[in-house]
Amino acid sequence: MTPEILDKINKFTRRPFTEDEVYVFSVILCDNDIDRDCERFSDEALETICRSFIGRTGISDHQPSAANQTARIFDTELITDPERLTAYGAPYKYVKASAYMVRTDDNRNLIAEIDGGIKKEVSISCSAAKKLCSVCGCDKSVSSCDHVKGKKYSGKLCHTILDGITDTYEWSFVAVPAQVNAGVTKHFSSEPVTAAAVYPALEEADNELRRDIRRLAYFVGGRTASDAAALTSASMNTGQLVSFKRSLENQRTRSEPMVQLRPDDDEKDGSEQFAMR
Repeated sequence: MTPEILDKINKFTRRPFTEDEVYVFSVILCDNDIDRDCERFSDEALETICRSFIGRTGISDHQPSAANQTARIFDTELITDPERLTAYGAPYKYVKASAYMVRTDDNRNLIAEIDGGIKKEVSISCSAAKKLCSVCGCDKSVSSCDHVKGKKYSGKLCHTILDGITDTYEWSFVAVPAQVNAGVTKHFSSEPVTAAAVYPALEEADNELRRDIRRLAYFVGGRTASDAAALTSASMNTGQLVSFKRSLENQRTRSEPMVQLRPDDDEKDGSEQFAMR
C-alpha cells in the first residue's frame, strides 16, 4: 500500500491509520451496459456517479443502518475499455472504486469472504431524474411512449437510459446485482458478456411487463398490492399490460430514490429485494 493511498483513506478517519490497520479492496460499482432490468446508465450519469461516490458507505442488502456499515469508498475512477463493446455497440465504460475497512475482530470473517470470492457482487443506490427510452428518447419519468422495455425494434433492444443523477446514497453487497459485472475485483475481465447470456427470454415481452408491474405495485402499495397486480396482469394482453404499467408509473410521480429490484426469477416469493445499480 502506497503512502498516497493511506493519505486518501486518512481523510475520512479521525486519526491517522497505518497499513496494518486497514483492509483495502477494489469494486466495480456500475457500467454503461444494459443490465438485467433492461436499463443502463448514460455516460454523463457514470461521470456524476464517479465523482459523487467518494466517501459513500458500503452496507449489505441495501439495509440502511449504522450497524450495517462495513466499508467506505476513498477513491473512484471512470474507465473506458475501447476493445470491448456494450450490447448496443458503444465502447464499454465502468466506474471502479477503491474501498477500505478498519480491521477488527468483528469483520474478520467478512474480509475472509471477500478474499475468498464469496462476498463479491454489489449494487448501488442513487436517484435519477430522467428515464429515457432508448428507441425514441421519451423521458418516461414525465410521460409515456409505446415502446416496450425488453422488446426489439428494428433489431435493437428497447431499454431505459438512466440520466440526470441527482444524488447517490450507498453501495451494497448483494446476492444478485442488477448489473452483471458489478462486484469486487482484483482485475477486470475484458471478455464480453453476450446479450443471450444476460437476457435469456428477450422475446417474452409480456412476462417482462408483468415483472415490471409487480415491482411498481410493490412500491405503490407493498407486498399485498404486488400480489394483487400479479393476479390481475396474468390474463392481460400486451396492450392491457402497457396501460396497467403506465397507470402504476403515474402513481410514482413523486420524487424518490431511483432503485432497481432484483429480477424475480422465483415467482413463489412475492417479496422484492432492493438491488440498486
